[in-house]
Amino acid sequence: MEEVFRTKDPVKLSYVEHLLAEAGVEYFVLDRHISAVEGSIGVFPRRILVKDTQLARARLALVGVEPG
Repeated sequence: MEEVFRTKDPVKLSYVEHLLAEAGVEYFVLDRHISAVEGSIGVFPRRILVKDTQLARARLALVGVEPG
């Protein structure tokens, strides 16, 4: 799996998830539940990974989204 996006912004994360779902890309969000450990202060970025076979489609779906 390859990382295609990383952000601390929960709204941007939700938007990226929507774009990937609309494009039919299967994805996995790492560090989603770390907020329970960090106290919901938003220090750790959430990372979105996709399968290598869907990497090109994912990057195309996210072409207009600013990183971070």
